[in-house]
Amino acid sequence: MRVHFIVHEDFEAPGAYETWAINHGHDVSYSRVYAGDKLPGDAEGIDFLIVMGGPQDPSTTLAECPHFDAKGEQALIASAVQTGKAVIGICLGSQLIGEALGAPFAYSPEKEIGKFPITLTEEGSKDEMFSHFASTLEVGHWHNDMPGLTAEAKIIAYSQGCPRQIVAYSDRVYGFQCHMELTREVVEMLIAHSENDLSRAAEYRFVNTPEELRAHDYSEMNEVLFGFLDKLEARYKSA
Repeated sequence: MRVHFIVHEDFEAPGAYETWAINHGHDVSYSRVYAGDKLPGDAEGIDFLIVMGGPQDPSTTLAECPHFDAKGEQALIASAVQTGKAVIGICLGSQLIGEALGAPFAYSPEKEIGKFPITLTEEGSKDEMFSHFASTLEVGHWHNDMPGLTAEAKIIAYSQGCPRQIVAYSDRVYGFQCHMELTREVVEMLIAHSENDLSRAAEYRFVNTPEELRAHDYSEMNEVLFGFLDKLEARYKSA
């Protein structure tokens, strides 16, 4: 199975998503757009398309960020959805999925950076894909925005700071506003690129200090993420 990552910045690394793909022996490929890699022309040959986060938002133009082609990524996402691929978007990636499906992104009520709980909705608690999630689970966050909702979308989980933490757009297409892929190594890279936000942690309800970020254990949420990815792979292969 081929897993293709779109990576927008070197410090927004795939983390636990990449670990899962490599450990399962999948063929892993990348569009590291910050390094000049081109996007695939279409989703042919891709089984899982995983679109990572970044400091941009879907309205960011090429003039503002020459390596980020929001429209091109949305076209690729739409191609993957239309051809039945499994598609996962994380943070910015989740917002791009919504935009590709006609649902504009929105600003989150709260900035969230750190590790805070998400809670399953009634829809989420009934969904077999999330049956191994606790009703409330502490996960990583690093965002200001949130994905848009199509008419068919189901909100799977929310947090105190953001009402759209996990969104199911279909049985193979999911947006994760939260960052369940964070590892200590990825967190260190994010800390290094978030000095301004973290220096103002005391001004926000849901922003950790660098010391708090370094003290967290991220392994439990990684294992829960692996369980979700296993289920999505099984669903994709059975279709």
